[in-house]
Amino acid sequence: MYYHFNILTMSRIFIFTFFCSILFSCNNNSSQSPNFILILSDDQGWNGTSTEMIPSQGYSKSDYYETPNIKNLAKSGMVFSRAYSPAPTCSPTRYAIQFGQTPARLKHIRVAMNVDHIDHLGMTTIPRALKSIDSNYVAGHFGKFGMYSEPQNYGYDHSDGMTGNKDGNIEYRLNPNGTVQTDWLPQYDQDPKQIFGITKRSISFMENQVKKNNPFYLQVSHYAVHSDLVSRKEIFDKYNDKKKGKYHENPSIAAMTEDLDLSVGKILEKVKELGIEDNTYIIYMSDNGSVEQILGSKKRNKKNKGYNFPLRHGKGTLYEGGIRVPFIISGPNIKPGSSSDIPISGVDILPTIQDLVSNKIQLTEKMDGGSFKNNLLKDVDSKVIRNNDFFIFHLPFRRGSFNPHSAIIMENLKLIKFSNSNKLLLFNLDDDINEKNDISNQYPNKTKELDFLLEKYLKDVKAPKWKKGINWRPFKKSLKEFNSFY
Repeated sequence: MYYHFNILTMSRIFIFTFFCSILFSCNNNSSQSPNFILILSDDQGWNGTSTEMIPSQGYSKSDYYETPNIKNLAKSGMVFSRAYSPAPTCSPTRYAIQFGQTPARLKHIRVAMNVDHIDHLGMTTIPRALKSIDSNYVAGHFGKFGMYSEPQNYGYDHSDGMTGNKDGNIEYRLNPNGTVQTDWLPQYDQDPKQIFGITKRSISFMENQVKKNNPFYLQVSHYAVHSDLVSRKEIFDKYNDKKKGKYHENPSIAAMTEDLDLSVGKILEKVKELGIEDNTYIIYMSDNGSVEQILGSKKRNKKNKGYNFPLRHGKGTLYEGGIRVPFIISGPNIKPGSSSDIPISGVDILPTIQDLVSNKIQLTEKMDGGSFKNNLLKDVDSKVIRNNDFFIFHLPFRRGSFNPHSAIIMENLKLIKFSNSNKLLLFNLDDDINEKNDISNQYPNKTKELDFLLEKYLKDVKAPKWKKGINWRPFKKSLKEFNSFY
């Protein structure tokens, strides 16, 4: 009798302990909430890696650079062939990613412009959104911040501070005529663009959060492959001796790209070592497209049609070469080696992360992004639900030889409008990835419809408006002083 009593008692204790552990697990958000790592490269073109952005299409990868770790990331997750940066330059894109809003809505449309009108402390950002779902989240940012308020004002707990180009071996030189010049000559450093220092600090952050059982959001924002051209000498020599590609032929950029890829490899290795592989989403993208040419490269290689070929033009323009970027994501329940040709944008990252954590999103009136969670976990062809079923890009100032222009993309159609002349260009991106064939005259009604939607959006958000003589750059001058809006 005594023997049976002990068996019964022990069984009850075991069952009670088992259900308590389940109850504790269900209520312990930090053990359930996934981690997120966003790796953001700088000025890396859509075809700037050795991973095909479109399966079996050789033109969608580099013909010179080597990125085996990024290729491994793609093999373990999903590649989006039509991913867009919210802007063709760095700072507006970085703002848009954090807030899930277009640069036009944020009224931040170029580098080094006044941002006093942006509520850095009050608006929803990626770190604040995660912390509102699970207060245990810790956010870290290492590398190029590229935004004009301290990282803690966006909800970051650990960071390198309010860093910018100057902190990443990027020097601007003012010519006697007032133009800005960057140095395109090879330079050498054992930690080019702080690639390895950024990686080391990021890994340390990950280790600390895992040790404390905290879910985390980590943004690894590289200065590479932005000019100046800084690389390790031995890696430069490797590519200098390698047969040049038809479109990619600069050994400095190739060397920087390889070291950037090495950083990705170290992050992936650490995720696996820490045992968080099954609970961590890793996103890789660029802040905008590549420069179209390196100074002097066209003279060396006259057959070179541009670093973004087959995409047209590059950084600083709203043609595909300026805004279509590499985008790869891996993580729990994402089918390895999958791909999607559904258009997405950097403004979609915030609501997608919200959805992955809480299984719901709230598309507020001012939210431009939508969630592509269903594309990741259910159907690669799922339509991303947003407040508007189009993307808006806005560049209301002259940049180099390019006139001010805006663009709208809806499904396979893209309209570009030049503000100073009202000239309209319409392209079918499915048939014309090069944007060579303007079909606006063939489809006047569709051209008119897209023009109407573009203008309506810019008016609704009271976007900055091009006006002769305005470049929006003087940092001390506020938007009110410019007083030019739609």
